[in-house]
Parts: sequence; C-alpha cells; structure tokens
Amino acid sequence: HNSMEGLPKLPVPPLQQTCERYLAALTPIVDPEELNHTRKLLEEFQKPGGVGERLQKGLEQRGKKMENWLSDWWLQTAYLDYRMPVVVHSSPGVVLPRMEFSDRQGQMRYAAKLIAGVLDFKSMIDNETLPVEYLGGKPLCMNQYYQVLSSCRIPGTKRDTVVNYTLDKRPPTHITVVHNFQFFVLDVYNSDGTPLTVDQIYIQLEKIWNSSLQTNKEPIGILTSNHRNSWGKAYDNLIKDKTNQESVRAIQKSIFTVCLDAPMPHASDDMYRTRAGVQMLHGGGSRWNSGNRWFDKTLQFIIGEDGTCGLIYEHAPAEGPPIVKQHGSMLNVESLSFFFLFCSMVHDLDMKVSVFSHFGKDFPKSQKMSPDAFIQMALQLAYYRIHKRCCPTYESASLRMFRLGRTDTIRSMSIDSDKFVKAMDDPAKHNIEKVALLDKAVKAHRAYADMAIRGQAIDRHLLGLKLQAIEDLAALPEIFMDTSYAVALHFNLSTSQVPAKTNCVMCFGPVVSDGYGVCYNPMDTHINFAVSAFNSCQHTNAARLAQALEDALLDIKTLLEQTPKLQGSAKLL
Repeated sequence: HNSMEGLPKLPVPPLQQTCERYLAALTPIVDPEELNHTRKLLEEFQKPGGVGERLQKGLEQRGKKMENWLSDWWLQTAYLDYRMPVVVHSSPGVVLPRMEFSDRQGQMRYAAKLIAGVLDFKSMIDNETLPVEYLGGKPLCMNQYYQVLSSCRIPGTKRDTVVNYTLDKRPPTHITVVHNFQFFVLDVYNSDGTPLTVDQIYIQLEKIWNSSLQTNKEPIGILTSNHRNSWGKAYDNLIKDKTNQESVRAIQKSIFTVCLDAPMPHASDDMYRTRAGVQMLHGGGSRWNSGNRWFDKTLQFIIGEDGTCGLIYEHAPAEGPPIVKQHGSMLNVESLSFFFLFCSMVHDLDMKVSVFSHFGKDFPKSQKMSPDAFIQMALQLAYYRIHKRCCPTYESASLRMFRLGRTDTIRSMSIDSDKFVKAMDDPAKHNIEKVALLDKAVKAHRAYADMAIRGQAIDRHLLGLKLQAIEDLAALPEIFMDTSYAVALHFNLSTSQVPAKTNCVMCFGPVVSDGYGVCYNPMDTHINFAVSAFNSCQHTNAARLAQALEDALLDIKTLLEQTPKLQGSAKLL
C-alpha cells in the first residue's frame, strides 16, 4: 500500500547494545551466580568473528532483502506455530459501552448501523483514503488495517495459516451473521456495488432472526476453540464433505462476522463489566454464547440482546490499537470432548474488570510524569506486595513507525523499578528518597519505551538471532539454552495500554500459567482495568491484584502529595 513507502524499515539493533541491555534486564530477576554464567556466555557470543557476529550479519542481510526482517517470523512463531487454543490464550476481546436496547428491534437496529459503519470504513480501506495516523509527528504503518477484513485463520495439524481474500479477483461481498449457533451469509452490497443501507440491512437481519428461532443442536463454531492440532485434524475431516466445505469457506471469506448473542445471566452493575469481558473473550461457555462464534475469524462483532456489545479478534493479523481505533470511528453513529475441554478452559479464566475512579491521566501529568510509566510502577508495587518478589513484565510497544511493524517488548521491571518497590514500604527510608527512586524508575521506563518504539529493544532482536541460527541450520547458541533466557521470557505480568477515546477496555488472558494479563485504558479522570489470571494456579488471583493495584496507585499519589517538591536536584547532594 502506498502508505508504507515513506516509512523506514525496522532496524537491526547493534549486537553489543542488545547484549548489554539484556544483562541489565536480567540483573534484578536472576541470582548472582546465574548472572555471572550468562555474562560469560554473552562474552563468548560477542567475540570478534564469533557466532553472534555471524548471526547478526545474517539478520542485516535479511533486513536489506525484505520489507521487514521480523514480521513473517513473528507471525509464524508468535501466532501460527502456537498450538494452544486461540480462545483466552491469544485472542483479545474488547468491551464497548453498554447499550440500552428497549427491545429486540433495538438490538437489530444497532447491529444494522454497526454493519453499515464497518462498510464505510471498508470503503476507506479499499480506496486507500484512510487518513494516515501519526505518533509524535511521525506517520504510522497502516498495513494492519488492510489485514483485518475478509481474512481468517486456517487451522493446520502442525502450523496454521492466515488467508486474506481482499485481493481476490472477486473479493467477498458478504458478511456472516451467527444467531442461535447458526451461521448465515448476508450479502451487504447491491448488484451495482453500492453497500446496503441501514434499513436494508435491518430487514435482512430480521429475516435471519426469524429463521433461526430454534437453537442449533450442534454448535459447530465451538470446534474453533479447541487445541490447534486437534482442531486441525477435525477441520480436515469436516471439509471432506462438500456442503461443510462450502459453509466453512463462506465463513472464512466473509468480510467480518456479526454474532447476535442471547442475553447472558443477569449480573449486578459492578459485576456487569467483568461478565461482559468474559462474554467477549469466550462467550461465557457453551451453555451461553460460545457456540455463537467462529474464533478463527479475524474480526467478530458481538451484539447481545441485553445491550452487551463488543468484539473479539484473532490476533495473528493485527495488534490491539488498530482494532480499537476502528471501533471509535463506528461508535459515532465433532464432539463432546471438545466441548469439555472448552468448558474447563472457560472455567479456568479468572477475570476482574474494574474502574479506578480516583484519578486518571490528570494526576501523573500534574506531577510531570508519564501516565503509562506511573501505572506500570503501581503495577510493579502491587505485584511485589502480593508475591514478595518482582517478576519479568511484558508491555507491548508498537513498531508501527516502521514498514509492516508489529510490536516489541517494553520490560517494565527494571533495576530502577526494583529499587523503588523495595523502598516504598520500607519504614527506614525517608519519603524524599522514595520519591527520588520513583522519579528515576518512571524516567527509566519512559526511556525504555522510547527505545522500543524506535526498534531498539532487545526481545525481538534476540528472537531474530535465535531464528537466524535455526534458519542457518547451525547449532543453537548457548545463550538460548541458558536458564536465564527461560526466566527472562517467563512473563508473570503481561500488560498492555490500549488507549481509546471511548470508554472501552480490552481483555486478554495471561501468557504463562502462573501469571496475570493486565489491560488498561487511562482516561483523563479515571482508568479502566481488566485483570485476568487462571483459577488453576493457586498463587494468582485477579481480584486480589486489581485491589492491590488500586491501593498502590493511591499510595503513590499520597506519597507524592505529602513530599515537598525538590527545587532542582542540588538538595539531593
């Protein structure tokens, strides 16, 4: 797409810089002996004419040849080779502000408007008239928007693939609508190529509704929630039948899917958000709406009869922010064993969605601190208070300043954050010292984040060096077999700031069995949070972390308000 041409290519960071930063990242998480061992391995790795240099050259060559040295590899390793079910483990959900539908017609009318809104958005994508987004005055790569519609993930027994039908000779003109576990094809364009009007769509939705009053006994959609290898096998069997194959192709090719959900069990207002988050992530389990999904579909909008609305998307083609952005523009207007596996997974997800109402971005800004860094430090403190240790923390950073850029990792837990959280509750430390440590930790986070969006973080570079060794059929360098590497990649906290102008919040599951997933949307005077954990881990509890986070935010605010401001840093000496 022409929007990409002016963008720079993703750089390959210098080898020595990455090795130094990797050691710094390990310092607070591994014990001194381990660290020494890793330091020696890194010295060996970096020797002139050594393994590291050879792999680095390979990456640089790859960077010259390709639009983006990382994007294909990242899609393969992070998503398509990942064999856990996409539900909860990989596909995020977004909860939109609750709608008040007075009756079923209200639900249908809203659905019709939403469909028309997405079609408007699609015409901007098709005509390439989508306004380019900027971050700090630099244009961002718009490629992900072009990947979101008319695409689908296809299961394989060892590796999945993603297909996109946008560029077909006859690109798809239909969407799929699911109601009562039954899938319908709805053509959304007239024969002359103009999109249907809201009224025309509404009439079609009414027809679909009336022809699917009985629930389908076999919710085929639930198959897509299985472990990828099993689903791959079942899929191969399923499409041997011609009718099935045509139905499945129709779903895969559709521009997007709309799920008309039945009302979920009633929930009190404070529980409502959490339940809505669960509904977006996995439909609430097979008794409710999980059969009303095709989890491989890139984009599914969910519109509940009770006003619960949102969407879920399959993560391989796009990261969080483009999907949420797309949202803002529209709001203006086989078998039982599968089934049990899915149920156990749904019951394992412990989710807490809450609103922190005491302050939003306004307070950190008044303290001249980055709101994101401020929230991340509060999260470090909350985790430390519960678990009495710090943990590797993943925060996603967008690489969209580069062609085909996806994400890299901001490692929020640092030597500086470690010092701050340990000092915070230490009665021997004075407030002035605590504030100085907080200030340093916030600045360090800010610096790491800036480095990451400029393509200079360490995680994707290390992954690239590892994959380069695999591609060269060379022996895997020792640094990748080292315990420290496994520890560094065990992110007990997986976090993401997904800012959106509307009051929505994204939710995703943890990335490790004893971890948490934390998503937050900071508004001016409040912050929306979604915290998740697995019930199967006795050490983690979503509500407990959410509460500790609230306390940490307030305690840090109190600390800053009670401590006189230092004029310049001269007084510290």
